[in-house]
Amino acid sequence: MSDLTPEQLKAAEFKDGICAVIAVPGSGKTKTMMERIGILVNKHGIAPENILGLTFTKNAAAEMKSRLVEVLGDRSERVHLSTIHSFCYYLLKREGFVFEIVSGKEQLILMKEVMKQLKIKDLTVGTVLREISLAKNNLIFVDEFKELFVGDPSMMKVAVIYERYDDLKFKKMLLDFDDLLIQSYVLLRDHEKIRGKYLETFSSVLIDEFQDTNPVQLEILKLLITENSADSSFWVCGDDHQSIYGFAGASVGNILNFKTMFPLSEQFILELNFRSTQKIVQACSNLANHFKRQIHKEFKTNNIKGDDVIVLESSNEMTEALALVREITDLVERKGYKYNEIAVLYRANFQSLYPEEAFLQNKIPFYIQGGSCFYKKREIKFLLFYLRVIQDPDCDEADEALLNILNAPVRYISNKSKAELKEFCDKKDIHLYQGLKETRFDTPFIRKNIREFINFMDPLIDAVDTFGPSELLKLLRNNLDYDRFIVDEDLPTIDDVIIENLNHLQLSAARYNDIKSFLEYTDTFEDSNISENKDGVSLMTIHKSKGLEFKIVFLIGLVDTLLPSAKGNIEEERRICFVAISRAMELLFLSYPLGYLNQPSKKSIFIDEILGNKEPAVE
Repeated sequence: MSDLTPEQLKAAEFKDGICAVIAVPGSGKTKTMMERIGILVNKHGIAPENILGLTFTKNAAAEMKSRLVEVLGDRSERVHLSTIHSFCYYLLKREGFVFEIVSGKEQLILMKEVMKQLKIKDLTVGTVLREISLAKNNLIFVDEFKELFVGDPSMMKVAVIYERYDDLKFKKMLLDFDDLLIQSYVLLRDHEKIRGKYLETFSSVLIDEFQDTNPVQLEILKLLITENSADSSFWVCGDDHQSIYGFAGASVGNILNFKTMFPLSEQFILELNFRSTQKIVQACSNLANHFKRQIHKEFKTNNIKGDDVIVLESSNEMTEALALVREITDLVERKGYKYNEIAVLYRANFQSLYPEEAFLQNKIPFYIQGGSCFYKKREIKFLLFYLRVIQDPDCDEADEALLNILNAPVRYISNKSKAELKEFCDKKDIHLYQGLKETRFDTPFIRKNIREFINFMDPLIDAVDTFGPSELLKLLRNNLDYDRFIVDEDLPTIDDVIIENLNHLQLSAARYNDIKSFLEYTDTFEDSNISENKDGVSLMTIHKSKGLEFKIVFLIGLVDTLLPSAKGNIEEERRICFVAISRAMELLFLSYPLGYLNQPSKKSIFIDEILGNKEPAVE
């Protein structure tokens, strides 16, 4: 405890009642939380098994557990530290609920089954699952959902699906992750005796990243509080400036309104940033001045002054990527930084495309954090497989590609049928596409699907030299209804992310005159280890960067419509930008192209806010 700052120590030593610890980036809130648990056990005599610590990701929970070992040693295992979903699973199982967790893939299968039963074809599976998830996270049950959307035909269809989907899961004794929360909330709300048992068991509750809570999570947590008790505590920490999961149902109002919800609660503010230089801390403060609703915080650091924030202006997204190459090469070769001390952050997944290309061409090792390289993404690879077969069906590469696209979209060709096809072709010493024409499958339905596939592919193969790769990709997407297929096959996500990736694939392909040269280019990503080097530069979305820190951060694509996103809430977009710049420890680069997607682009308003060149609006 000796190395805690006075403000950290005050927060850690809070004993009974309710309090919120509001922490600026890099102020050691997780450390403070772990030290608090140590104080509860060692100073106040609270048994470790009476302490509940919750966070919102598996990685964060694992980090908390490893840190707590340093504080409590073997006794740390007796403290219940987990994600809130894991806690709800534990709660329901302990109370005798019999269920299995439905995986993401099983969710898709169940939802497709329901929509097929209801003959609903004008909604995507991903859209429906997302709407139902948002409803549950906001404690909107089926009946209320129907009332809310009377007069909206599309959402009323979702309501019917919602009801049927829940009924199907109930019959199969399945729960998805949203159900874990809903069922736990209902259990604690409706059974005072059960609630009382957990109130008695967990006299000290601690919540990390409180700004990420959604309404149902908040209600569960409130049911774990004994207000006005001299022998219990409810301690939360978070940062309203870093609430960036509104799209997933999180409500920044939960932390902003904490004092209103709990009038007798205390508040501690951790204002000393241990991570960043004075210049970067000032940049964070400048941006924070523009939030309309916030908990006011001073931004302080005892670190060195550091270098000014650097702004890079480029003509377009390709020259922006080349500017990254120049700066990173200089940082590594002249200034002695390591590649893995550098991160390139961006708002949307597809923005990694041009840095990936530039890094690969210039042999700069890189690593996509929490994802895959652009040309290795699932939605991209299927289309590249189609191009491979169309470009030359009589080669080994086309054989592999064909096996991948036979069920993209779904044609109900089993693995057994694929094996029979391969065996037939091996015997006749022919390639699979030719074998597909000659093999007679047992099932008439499959024979029909194969015939339709060949009738679709043959004209494209015959006319391959008349198509540019971008034109052919557009044709494939339209004629196969590919966008709908790939969105429906993916786990619940924002459909726009996948569609944007497909659009950028077409834009990338437009730079090549023929399919062969485009495929040769994409092969360089498949064959190279440069793109999977964990000692390389980290490329990631801003959301993936949350909780991480890097000596050097490049924030790219700072143009209107990207950051801030054209579809986003400006306050949340500003918080996303805040998270990005607060990852930087020593150097921060802000980059924007004057042109984007062959159109003139406008510099993001956030650049001048970060630099302190724009006065906050007065309301």
